[in-house]
Amino acid sequence: MNAVEKWGVFEVSVSGKTDKNPFVDYDIQGTFAGKNETVTTDGFYDGNGVYKVRFMPSFEGEYTYKITGSFSDREETGSFVVTAPSENNHGPVRVANSTHFVYEDGTPYYSVGTTCYVWTHQSQELQQKTLETLSKGYFNKIRFCIFPKHYDYNLNEPITYPFVGKPMDSSVLTKENFMEYDGACEGNEWDFTHFDPKHFQLFEQRIQDLMDMGIEADLIVMHPYDRWGFSEMSQEDDDRYWKYVIARFAAYRNVWWSLANEYDLLKKKTLADWERYAKIICEKDPYNHPRSIHNCRDFYDHNRPWITHCSLQRQDRHKSTEFTLEYAEKYKKPIVWDEICYEGNISHCWGNISGEELVRRFWEAAIRGGYAGHGETYEHPEDILWWSHGGELHGTSPERLKFLHQIMCETPGVGLAPLSMPVFSRGTVFGWDDEVAIPYDLAYRGSYYLIYFGYFRPAFREYHLDDINEYEVEVIDTWEMTVKKVGVFKGKFRVELPGKEYMAIRIRKLSK
Repeated sequence: MNAVEKWGVFEVSVSGKTDKNPFVDYDIQGTFAGKNETVTTDGFYDGNGVYKVRFMPSFEGEYTYKITGSFSDREETGSFVVTAPSENNHGPVRVANSTHFVYEDGTPYYSVGTTCYVWTHQSQELQQKTLETLSKGYFNKIRFCIFPKHYDYNLNEPITYPFVGKPMDSSVLTKENFMEYDGACEGNEWDFTHFDPKHFQLFEQRIQDLMDMGIEADLIVMHPYDRWGFSEMSQEDDDRYWKYVIARFAAYRNVWWSLANEYDLLKKKTLADWERYAKIICEKDPYNHPRSIHNCRDFYDHNRPWITHCSLQRQDRHKSTEFTLEYAEKYKKPIVWDEICYEGNISHCWGNISGEELVRRFWEAAIRGGYAGHGETYEHPEDILWWSHGGELHGTSPERLKFLHQIMCETPGVGLAPLSMPVFSRGTVFGWDDEVAIPYDLAYRGSYYLIYFGYFRPAFREYHLDDINEYEVEVIDTWEMTVKKVGVFKGKFRVELPGKEYMAIRIRKLSK
């Protein structure tokens, strides 16, 4: 009997009709039934007369399946067994405690993401180099686009296209005139009713590669940076594209849906369009993967029930992550700052902050119970910038972000939570005095405290938690990546600090 592990991908391939257009004129569905669930999901045409249906089982045990649809004049049936998940398979990511994440097996998930918009559109050699870099464990989420991208440093043609046809002549593009060719330019010849399966097969392989490394694939389904006309398709073509993407990718447990990157720059899409796409996801994705929509200037209404977490960007990015708690309280959802400027040295204002500043912004998000995203944009002789192309990393932030993730994983329970300040005798995370109104710090159930000082440099801090319990105190150098135990205290105590930036204090109550 065929077998697949829990939260793995079970695939059924069958031959079907090709006399018409298989992408439009025929459909295929699969129904998968076990003791604890019955799931019906759409399949898709994969070329060369082959149709496929994919399923992600959520329980162990025996299952049966039935494949139906106009693609064939007969049903296909069969059975398979679902085995226990492998050691590193924790299932898909879910929202927990309103503003945090866990894997489906209950393991906390602390997002430390990166952005490589079109790494899957580059040469196979460069893609492999990207995977080698990701294997070092800096990140557990990566954002990337299904469509190719047209923008500064992104003038090359992708290795595949989502539709059958041919692009405009890109030999006319230069760094000076690339903006003239933004949008649906003349010279593109696409048949939007015929997908190119090779394009999507490549994405599936990369999603699988990421899954094998424990990395979430945050798929950007639409974006405005376009010279091929993909951002200006008709409603009918858009909907067909969405359904095809969901049918192909939804069974992978590490998939997240980002409706768009900078949705508000897609001027020909309306609010009704975005809500329609969201409805398609909710109807067609039986696994309830994380769903978001990312902005440039104007936030989407993240109170919309279909949005599982907030994917945010603010134009005043230098202090964006300091608003994490404000937005968490407003939306009651996880806050993920997917764009807070990139470590690099290019001329664009969003692409030339230091590694120190990027790491500070990550900590500012984490200390307020949220999450942030990395990107890197250093000048390169061949214009290979990690932010878009992947390849190798050259900055100083990745190791520090990996260290931050280790600290986050040592948080008891699931995620940091806000705590009122009366327990502290002198100031808080920013080094202010008692007389200043301090709205919060962060802790977990009164037994775990994590205080971050950012660019403030106190020489010492004093605390008075209570007169009953003993507390172990550590000083964390977030840049040097060191953790120093400084003692066990009771009552009022003083913590000596080196008077340098990017320090933190961790206080843990000792069990009796």
